[in-house]
Amino acid sequence: MQLLTIGAFARASRLSPKALRIYDELGLLRPVHVDEASGYRFYSPDQLERARLVAWLRRVGMPLARIAEVCDLPEPAAAAAVSDYLTLLESEYSERKGLAAFLIAYLSGRKAAMPESALAIRYAAASDIGRERDRNQDAAYAGARLLAVADGMGPGGDLASESVINALRPLETMQVSGGRGGPGGLGGGSPPCGKAVPPGASSAPGDLLNALSDAVSAATSSLRSLTESDPEFAGSGSTLTAMLWSGSQLALVHIGDTRAYLLRDGGLFQITHDHSVVQSMIDAGRLTPEEAVSHPQRSLLMRALGADADASGTPDLSLHEARAGDRYLLCSDGLTTVVPAAVIRETLSAPESAPEAVVRRLIDLANTAGGPDNIACVVADVTGADGTA
Repeated sequence: MQLLTIGAFARASRLSPKALRIYDELGLLRPVHVDEASGYRFYSPDQLERARLVAWLRRVGMPLARIAEVCDLPEPAAAAAVSDYLTLLESEYSERKGLAAFLIAYLSGRKAAMPESALAIRYAAASDIGRERDRNQDAAYAGARLLAVADGMGPGGDLASESVINALRPLETMQVSGGRGGPGGLGGGSPPCGKAVPPGASSAPGDLLNALSDAVSAATSSLRSLTESDPEFAGSGSTLTAMLWSGSQLALVHIGDTRAYLLRDGGLFQITHDHSVVQSMIDAGRLTPEEAVSHPQRSLLMRALGADADASGTPDLSLHEARAGDRYLLCSDGLTTVVPAAVIRETLSAPESAPEAVVRRLIDLANTAGGPDNIACVVADVTGADGTA
């Protein structure tokens, strides 16, 4: 078989000679012969298919290390790997699109017009061990400015979720505006419920997001310290869904499969996107939501805080505008995997139901359905300054 020079192979494969040299050094695409005297590389025509695949994958932006893995897979598995990468790209694009839309609105001057004193919140939070677990790895917190749920995993899951919530507590009393102000924690356990109180001094949207992002970084550091302090805790981590309030603005951070819902005008909207294996399969059209409920990999996460490298990732950050009459639910998958969305909506919509009563009812529903997992719920009602919806 006649070998191709690097120039001829580059033209046929649509890869530059420079790229071919790099791929040779990385072991991704080695020439079949290298002239000892000149160092000139020669390739076999049989390598063109792999070279073209590398070129196509590079065009969609796949990292070289991942390309090497895909090229060595059988075709069906390689196709599935490319599909998974497409899902990841779509998720990243959606996140960037949301942040770009926020920046466009912010820089265009379309900021919240409602004064900070026009809104207040009533809130409640609770977690429950469920009926089949021997310990509670879920944590829930509700305060005047901060709402959060965390679902721990691994041998130190209970400590992980607690440390994540504790890392966010200083946001409750921190002055966010302009990036100034020192930390100040609440200390002790979180209150089970609260009165209608203003969500704190109004802050610039960018400052609000930055403060929440910095707190999540602190949570990640706390988890790292936990897992490094004792080999027994290796692999421990936590999901997180949290909201930070300022005026009528709320910043939302999310990673994992805990969720945030908004009940508005009778409709229930999930405002977070699960970072789970089954959700990626749903997004790719390989699984229906109904099939996901009983899928054997339904508990596997693609992103979490402090977990193994395979499940690490960047949390989603977004900004939302609250309205009087809104009701927010933050919860762990111990609720959503056993209680249908329609039942959750009906429970949240019950007339004259206080947040603490709704939280208790949701936990009871999960336990009545078998309670196979820990359950964490936070419910917050947005009201006018006088306490009316």
